[in-house]
Amino acid sequence: MPVTNFKSHLAAVAELFRVPADNPELMRAQFDAFSKQIPLLYFILITNTIAVAYTFVPLAPPSLSMIVPALLIAMTGFRTFWWLRQRRVVRNDADILRNLRLTNWIAAPIAAGFTVWSFALYPYGDAFAKSQVAFYMAVTVIGCIFSLMHLRSAALIVTLVVDVPYVLFFWTTGEPTLKAIAVNNLLVSGAMVTVLFIYYRDFADLVASRKSLLAQQAATQALSDENFRLANLDSLTELPNRRRFFAELSSAFADAERRKVRVAVGIIDLDGFKPVNDNYGHSVGDRVLIEAGRRIREVCEGFGPQRVEFARLGGDEFGLVVCGDPDEADLMRLGERIADQVKLPYQLDTAHTGLSCSIGFALFPQSATTAEALYECADYSLYHAKRHLRGRTVIFSIELEAEIRSRGVIENLLRTADFSTEMDLVFQPIVDAMSEHTAGFEVLARWRSSRLGLVSPADFIPAAERIGLIRPLTQALLARALATAKTWPDHIRLSFNLSAHDVCSPEGVLPLIAIVEKSGLPPHRIDFEITETAVTFDFVRAQQSIAALKAMGCGISLDDFGTGYSSLSHVHWLPLDKIKIDRSFIADVNNNAVSHKIIKSLTGLCDDMEIACVAEGVETRAQLDTLRRLGCDFIQGYYFAKPMHGDAIDEYLAKERQRLSGAGARVVA
Repeated sequence: MPVTNFKSHLAAVAELFRVPADNPELMRAQFDAFSKQIPLLYFILITNTIAVAYTFVPLAPPSLSMIVPALLIAMTGFRTFWWLRQRRVVRNDADILRNLRLTNWIAAPIAAGFTVWSFALYPYGDAFAKSQVAFYMAVTVIGCIFSLMHLRSAALIVTLVVDVPYVLFFWTTGEPTLKAIAVNNLLVSGAMVTVLFIYYRDFADLVASRKSLLAQQAATQALSDENFRLANLDSLTELPNRRRFFAELSSAFADAERRKVRVAVGIIDLDGFKPVNDNYGHSVGDRVLIEAGRRIREVCEGFGPQRVEFARLGGDEFGLVVCGDPDEADLMRLGERIADQVKLPYQLDTAHTGLSCSIGFALFPQSATTAEALYECADYSLYHAKRHLRGRTVIFSIELEAEIRSRGVIENLLRTADFSTEMDLVFQPIVDAMSEHTAGFEVLARWRSSRLGLVSPADFIPAAERIGLIRPLTQALLARALATAKTWPDHIRLSFNLSAHDVCSPEGVLPLIAIVEKSGLPPHRIDFEITETAVTFDFVRAQQSIAALKAMGCGISLDDFGTGYSSLSHVHWLPLDKIKIDRSFIADVNNNAVSHKIIKSLTGLCDDMEIACVAEGVETRAQLDTLRRLGCDFIQGYYFAKPMHGDAIDEYLAKERQRLSGAGARVVA
């Protein structure tokens, strides 16, 4: 036989007696199964040994019949006790390998000890006792092989140490019965070894398949965990998303309800974010959102002792869940810290922009008794902040709760209102600043509810927007206003306000164009007023709607300029005819240097761009004189007239003609 073949066969034989140290999973599985069966092995040895020793007490010397078996039983008893104590010990791979190898080393001397003792007893027995020795050795070795079947190497060692001497010993006795027993034992042991190899192979395959299954389960669990993470993560900012926010809110609310402590919900909206997208593009806008989210998260993580869960709800809106029994002072402090961080400058490449944020909070149990209602209260607090306290923090209160009830009443009554009978139109003159001739009228809506009486436009217009009635309301009021304007002199214009929903709806302004064409009033006598907020609601669609109105000959005015998301890009990219300066700047134009400078800058801008400038809210002669000097083209306010009904316009114009003709006669005189 070649040396290489001999070495390979030798290596194969050596592999049979080796503990699989290179396969930790198989090694650990062997140890777990083996450790459960090793006490059974020792039980078989002890009980069978006691039976043989008992038989030979009257036949053999005490040293062989009592002392030696007592020592063997003591040794196996100690090992049994040791294994029973080790069942609950958590072991590492190194410990397991050491114990398996130790078992291999111990198996040979223990098997040899019992074999030598058996052979030593044999000569002292009669025929029955000698047969018992043969039976004892055969049965015991079979039991040991079964008990050691998970540790193949130890089972083979015991088989070789016991069976080889056993067969040789009883074959040499010359007794036919014992020789038959020896041959029979050899055949049975061979069959047992065959079963051992098959079982060990299947056991190893089972461990390998279990390892593969566990790996698949781990991969599946990892994929599930990743899917869960992605499903609860905002892909842009990598913050928890809306789904995660409401899950956290539900959990925190249930915990607060159970422990009878407070929990708060906050909603943050970035003020001035839409112009960032309009001016610099969505790429810069996304980076601003990421940076704003990072700043807010840092504030939340460092706000103790309360725990604050933070998430992006969508767009430029973020949510907070404040746990840890916060009070109103805690919420105001948190809001101030967030606002301070958000309003710091954002330096992004060539873009340099600033934001602020409005925050609405609601506190359980003061504000609501369910998580959903608590969120709605926080949302209304945010709505109130954006309308009245932009850039500030508002906590839901009894006053806001009364507002909600009032708003609900207005919305319900508005749904059943008859616009043709309950909506009144009034008209306020827009006067040429130099000649003081009326150039047009702005139409204003008044709702006289049968149940509430006179309702302010500041209340029912937002309500109509919320419940989706603003577009039919606009169309009904426009048709009536155009019918009234047809009775005016040809040089008098009509100024009509449009909401964000009118100019940014999917249908656009096509229904309004149809109403204008049907009215018979020349489009060049109509000015549509659009607020900055409406323009920034959806700038692209608003731009398309304004272009359509402009194409048919209507004028376009940008209303309340300076109070919304003031952006010169709106002035630059829109085909405007007029800019209306908000009344908040007019009120203190003679007392506030800042207001004076703002108006001067705006009139200069309008002059450069050849756009007319309209000043709203003029109430005194001093304001009029100042605005004339600053270059305002048109004036609107109580100084000339309050809003009037359509049937009073003829009389107003007649008195104006008399006044101006009288003033002209005095000048001539």
